[in-house]
Amino acid sequence: MITAIVMIDAATDSIGEVAEAVAALPGVSEVYSVAGDVDLVALVRVHEFDEIAEVIAGRINKVPGVVDTATHIAFRAHSRHDLEAAFSIGFESPDQ
Repeated sequence: MITAIVMIDAATDSIGEVAEAVAALPGVSEVYSVAGDVDLVALVRVHEFDEIAEVIAGRINKVPGVVDTATHIAFRAHSRHDLEAAFSIGFESPDQ
């Protein structure tokens, strides 16, 4: 799985609408509104590198209200969160 972190600048009057539209796109797993230099951060997860261009240039950049994007490709995951979540599917803790 290839993960791209996409920083999105959106038109000020449509940040919420842009976030919802981006979140609904195939290949986008999460969208966060954030404080700082950008308005939104989207996580794109795809199986092939060619899909990154399709999702970002072909879909995200075409959402009305998207002003600019900057993309960072993740090389390696250092968090155990996703791995632990995947192995816990179907198992309930004794407290539940």
